[in-house]
Amino acid sequence: MGSWTYPDVGLDESRIGKAVVRNAPVSIKDLYNVSRSIRGMNVNEAKEFLQRVLDKKEAMPYWRYNHGASHKSNISKKWNVKSGRYPIKAIKYVLRALENARANAQGKGLDEDKLKVIHIASHKGIIIKRYLPRAFGRATKKYNRTSHIEVIVGEV
Repeated sequence: MGSWTYPDVGLDESRIGKAVVRNAPVSIKDLYNVSRSIRGMNVNEAKEFLQRVLDKKEAMPYWRYNHGASHKSNISKKWNVKSGRYPIKAIKYVLRALENARANAQGKGLDEDKLKVIHIASHKGIIIKRYLPRAFGRATKKYNRTSHIEVIVGEV
């Protein structure tokens, strides 16, 4: 099995909080856009934004993998993107990772109001391969794709 480490962000380890969610049953395409939209935000602002998307008051902008995504009228002008969606499942897992990173930073004595999302990335996870038996001795592939989410927050 391969080894895995957090990326080197060039900051003091005592000034950052890290968290990771492994093998989340979420689409990597949704996680890419969620990660890109909250990268660099204040942690509290990011949580409020994700909560607004969960409540469907604001759409999540889609820069990539947006084929077939509709042009949402409630995307704010700061994104400069026309298409968006509401990736509910991806947001729930990203919120879980953000909360864990915030708690880890708070455990190190960092100020919760000054925390910023320094690094957030999503990667492909393992593929759980199953087969669904069909009529006449045939079978259909049923693959469950998973994703990894890594978050690093720090005082800036």
